[in-house]
Amino acid sequence: MSGNGADSGAPFAFSPENKARAEAIIAKYPAGRQASAVLPLLDVAQRQNRGWLSRAAMDHVAGMLSMAPIKVYEVATFYSMFNLKPVGRYLVQLCRTTPCWLRGSEDLRYAAQHELGIGLNETTADGLFTLVEVECLGACVNAPMVQINDDFYEDLTADSFKALLRALKRGEVPKIGSQTGRHGSCPASGPTTLKEIEPS
Repeated sequence: MSGNGADSGAPFAFSPENKARAEAIIAKYPAGRQASAVLPLLDVAQRQNRGWLSRAAMDHVAGMLSMAPIKVYEVATFYSMFNLKPVGRYLVQLCRTTPCWLRGSEDLRYAAQHELGIGLNETTADGLFTLVEVECLGACVNAPMVQINDDFYEDLTADSFKALLRALKRGEVPKIGSQTGRHGSCPASGPTTLKEIEPS
């Protein structure tokens, strides 16, 4: 495979737990349609492989699904949620789409680069953080926001983002969601109607 992929050369096989998970996913599809399970199986493989897909991992998925390996590579290279080279323990995905940009996503990028000492598409020397820019992550109303691994952090400022990154460095678990205490997607200034209803 060409491109920006990397490969450790290490063999890959699903752990017993993940093999059972993969088999349960495959069983959801009709006979002859097992290849439809390629996306969820690649996700399971990536999670087992510390956040990235080696060629061996993709080949293993291809074997389980009786697919030509090139077909699996085509899927993995098409979807941006699959990483073809190792990433840090924390994959920091900065949303750069218009709503986040209008509300300060560039400030977040500068803050992250300053705090982590890396540029975009780079990983810190300690292997803790990888910094990337992505397209819309779907939390536009609470922009600007980032996704770190599976969690969303919304309503960020440069300072609150730096504090979040420092907390992760210390091994803490920051509060996910809005960093200003906003409830759901309420107006940033607070509720304007139905004020007598307590937030759930």
